[in-house]
Amino acid sequence: MLNFSFYMPTEIIQGQEVVTRNGDRFKQFGTRALIVTGKRSAQLSGAFQDVAAVLDNLGISYQVFDQVENNPSTTNVVQGAEAARQFNPDFIVGIGGGSALDAAKAIAVLAVNDFAPECLYHGNYPNQPLPVIAIPTTAGTGSEVTQYSVLTIPEKQTKVGFGDRTIFPKVAFLDHRYTESMELDTTRNTAVDALSHLVEAYLSRRASDASDMLVEAGLKLWARALPDLKSAAFSSGMRDSLLTASALGGMAIAHTGTTVVHALGYPLTYFHDIPHGKANGLLMAEYLRYNLQHARSRVEKILKLLNLKDIGEFAELMQILLPTDLRLTPEQINEYGIAASRTKNASHSLGEVNSQVCIDILNNSLG
Repeated sequence: MLNFSFYMPTEIIQGQEVVTRNGDRFKQFGTRALIVTGKRSAQLSGAFQDVAAVLDNLGISYQVFDQVENNPSTTNVVQGAEAARQFNPDFIVGIGGGSALDAAKAIAVLAVNDFAPECLYHGNYPNQPLPVIAIPTTAGTGSEVTQYSVLTIPEKQTKVGFGDRTIFPKVAFLDHRYTESMELDTTRNTAVDALSHLVEAYLSRRASDASDMLVEAGLKLWARALPDLKSAAFSSGMRDSLLTASALGGMAIAHTGTTVVHALGYPLTYFHDIPHGKANGLLMAEYLRYNLQHARSRVEKILKLLNLKDIGEFAELMQILLPTDLRLTPEQINEYGIAASRTKNASHSLGEVNSQVCIDILNNSLG
């Protein structure tokens, strides 16, 4: 008997030229749109031009907030919310990678709720967030189909996510052509981000039959893209497989949350400027080794679906995709490990993820 509950309110429309061919979806949300994006990806990918053409054709007025930072901070999304309040949009269009999409969700809340950004983490917002349309230009975060937004909190010197059902995007447009402008490192880093979501969802205390089905389908697609990822010969088929795998990973973690890999990866991003997906990937082999004692059959199933013979081969793959000379000091390992063990991500992990477990994963990965 299957045992699960499933909630996915985001309409997913995938294919080439989906924005142009489905422009009518925009007009159901109003006549004024704020486009939230970063400096480059929306323009380089062609997504911005497609959205602007559709909005112009529909007579929908729009303004652009293109100040989203990599790993946006609470201060950054407050700036976006101020821009939104000045323009008074009916809905938000987020275009970009995880940073832009996460910022779009936070801005959608803050634009209509007059409170400090810390209140994002409390939920139960007095006013319903503005509707969000999400258009990813990377194949990694799956943010286009989740109720999560991860922001950098400078005072805490880390990234912290918040989640609320009201910030699920209303529509996600998936067009692999928008990911073709990514450079090699970004393609690989974001692909490993998608992989980490799939792996963590499968090895979560909150895994269910529903999330397992999503993960297994996603891992098969990710494996299909692996030869191109290794050779850097990026075909359209690879881009499409990764974009779908990323969305499936997003749908999975929407139900399971992420695990200690994310908690351990955040300080690598904050203190060492390691991209999020790469940070996760540098730790994942040791995370799999840790899980052998708690879910050996699941670890073996992950490796089988990826067409890898063992964790050693998985570790070699990460070294190929994510070369690094980063090494942590014992003091850093101790500090990051203790902090990670106290997070909600750790509580979602299998077994008892205490500070020593976290320290061991960091030490064996980057010590």
